[in-house]
Amino acid sequence: MFPRINGAKLVSTIAILLFARPLAMGQHSAPAAPRKILVRVMAGYPTLARRTNMIGAVKIEALVTPDGVVRATQVIGGNPILADAAVQAVRHWKFAPGPHETREEVVLQFSPN
Repeated sequence: MFPRINGAKLVSTIAILLFARPLAMGQHSAPAAPRKILVRVMAGYPTLARRTNMIGAVKIEALVTPDGVVRATQVIGGNPILADAAVQAVRHWKFAPGPHETREEVVLQFSPN
């Protein structure tokens, strides 16, 4: 039913599959340093959050083009009432130019003061 595979051949095939994939995907062993934020737009404080004196943070992943423009955003965590205001602000941020598109994680803090 199944073809016989030499033990050494099986080990080498597994090793190739394990080590070649990260190289093919362009992964590096050391993570890149975060790109510098050149323009930071402050997030508006939502009315409901202001009325309830809500304090919190929202963590966002921004997909940044090589020229530093935010192409897309995704909320990773935080209060949903604050998330929309955070996303609207980060979409207007400008990052330092880089050699390729990167994913940058940013945290926005919200306080009624």
